[in-house]
Amino acid sequence: MTTQTTDSTASALELPAPDDTMTWLGDRSRGSLERAREMVRSLKADPPCDALAVLRAWNDVEIEISNARASAAVYSETNPEKDVREAADVTMQQVDEFATDLGLDGELFEIFDALSSEGLDPTATRLLERQLRDFRRSGVDRDEATRARLRELAQLELRASQEFGRNMREGVRSIRVRPEDLAGMPADWLTSHEPDDDGLITVTTDYPDSVPVGTFCSVPATRRAISFERLNIAWPANDAVLQRLLTLRAEHAGLLGYKDWADFNAETKMIRTGSAINEFIDKIVAASTDAAQRDKQIVLDRLRQDDPDAQDIYGYDLPYYSELVRKERYDVDAQLVRTFFRFDAVLQGLLAVTGRLFGLTWEPVPAAPVWAPDVAAYDVLRDGTRIGRIYLDLHPREGKYKHAAQFTLVEGVRGRQLPEGVLVCNFSRGLMEHSEVTTFFHEFGHLIHHIVGGTQDWVEFTGVSTEWDFVEAPSQMLEEWAWDPTVLAEFAVDADGAVIPEALVRRMRTADDFGKGYLARTQMFYAALSVGIHQHRPEDLTTAVREAQQRYSVFPYIEDTHFQCAFGHLDGYSSGYYTYMWSLVIAKDMFSAFHAEDLFEPHVAARYRDRVLAPGGSKDAADLVADFLGRPYTFDAYAAWLAE
Repeated sequence: MTTQTTDSTASALELPAPDDTMTWLGDRSRGSLERAREMVRSLKADPPCDALAVLRAWNDVEIEISNARASAAVYSETNPEKDVREAADVTMQQVDEFATDLGLDGELFEIFDALSSEGLDPTATRLLERQLRDFRRSGVDRDEATRARLRELAQLELRASQEFGRNMREGVRSIRVRPEDLAGMPADWLTSHEPDDDGLITVTTDYPDSVPVGTFCSVPATRRAISFERLNIAWPANDAVLQRLLTLRAEHAGLLGYKDWADFNAETKMIRTGSAINEFIDKIVAASTDAAQRDKQIVLDRLRQDDPDAQDIYGYDLPYYSELVRKERYDVDAQLVRTFFRFDAVLQGLLAVTGRLFGLTWEPVPAAPVWAPDVAAYDVLRDGTRIGRIYLDLHPREGKYKHAAQFTLVEGVRGRQLPEGVLVCNFSRGLMEHSEVTTFFHEFGHLIHHIVGGTQDWVEFTGVSTEWDFVEAPSQMLEEWAWDPTVLAEFAVDADGAVIPEALVRRMRTADDFGKGYLARTQMFYAALSVGIHQHRPEDLTTAVREAQQRYSVFPYIEDTHFQCAFGHLDGYSSGYYTYMWSLVIAKDMFSAFHAEDLFEPHVAARYRDRVLAPGGSKDAADLVADFLGRPYTFDAYAAWLAE
């Protein structure tokens, strides 16, 4: 086992060789937890009278807990070996149990409650206030029986969450079809999907298979079949798991005096209350309905050219016919577009664009130990000084996390350890859809936030530690660079070396704006489902999906499907899926500060980096945005974009 360093110019974490992983995970967890336990014992035995000294001692404890939890979380979601993933789950349970005990420790609470903020700087004062709030949200001031039950609930919730995620990771489905049932598919996709000995081709529900089939396959039965499988991943197992998780969360919130989990979960976010989530959803629905109905009718009319009897358009036909509308109405052929986006070129282009924008250098570390052969490591430099490390795990494999996300490997703490982050995606190794390119930019934005914001004195405020309904805003804003013709010209070239035409990029953007109204309504369906099942706890979750879709989406429910079982955000985001749209409102306003003709304008880019990203969570998100814009954020930019 290797240990952390305290040299701020050295890597805070060295990963083991694959054969040593199990031992490494156990040793790292036990070592970090034992150090944390000893620190807590010392703090309780002889607590300093000085508030700053107590906060520093507590910071040491939280660093150890964070290191143990973060590495286990990455291995749980990404390691190729099932026994390692399971061991990582156990490690996370141990870490979470210890953290729960600390939150319910009355002696610790008394130490913090007796402290005065006099003499503390604003950030340390914020930390003290945050810690006292978190103690109370843990239930430390409740009676012994309640504390015992809250301790038990925390473990049960974590195990249910792990089971929910595991069922999705391991629940990949597939269909087997004849080659002629894949008419319309791109040549490079077909080349990578050879028929088996029975003459059939296997199409899985993993993104690089199912998304292109849904978009390009001209055979309706094939589109329906793969869509049906995608909407039934982890059914029926996760239906029972989700019901259990909702019950646990409701009891948890009730024991702490909250009306429901949505109110408990919203308290620490910008939105503050569960009822405000419903109000926000209604606001977006009102703003998007006209555009949603207008664009849906256009797609439905195009479907009726092929199927005159069609009364409505379902999710299994929407991507295909939306693509046809964009091709025929806006002269944008996604199969042509994808020829300009080779994965390797996109990766190098993304590194170049973000490096220029944020003043960073990405330096490959080919000798870095990694958990799978296709994981790449880069040291991150600013002004020649290394400020962190990133790991890119970008292609599908069995047992791996199935969506796209940034995971923390090490939280950065000034003078103690550099931030390290992991980007986990499931991209094709060949040509990419432009939607995948924007996803790549989006998720990389989280990684940048983690690294650039990872220079705080307090681990509580490092990296992406703002309110959870703000964390998507910087990433959503970075997507704008994936639409700029000048930016794309730097890396979007076809096999003959021809640069993507500026006129095509502008048509792509116009075409992409088509459907934004009905996409907003779909997002509000997801948001309403996530908050609604936590507020009302329906007996039948599939019925709840159907009813929420009928009310908020403009597209009908597909019978005998169970979307809730593979909607991973019902775990991590719980009642807070609204955060994506809330963040988009802020992202549109922040982007208005950049000059349309020069997205790399140094003064604006540096101000954004230093006032929004670099402070991490040391200020409220609304204050960070106001510092950058010179005013409070508004709904205006989003509303104007939606109305275009």
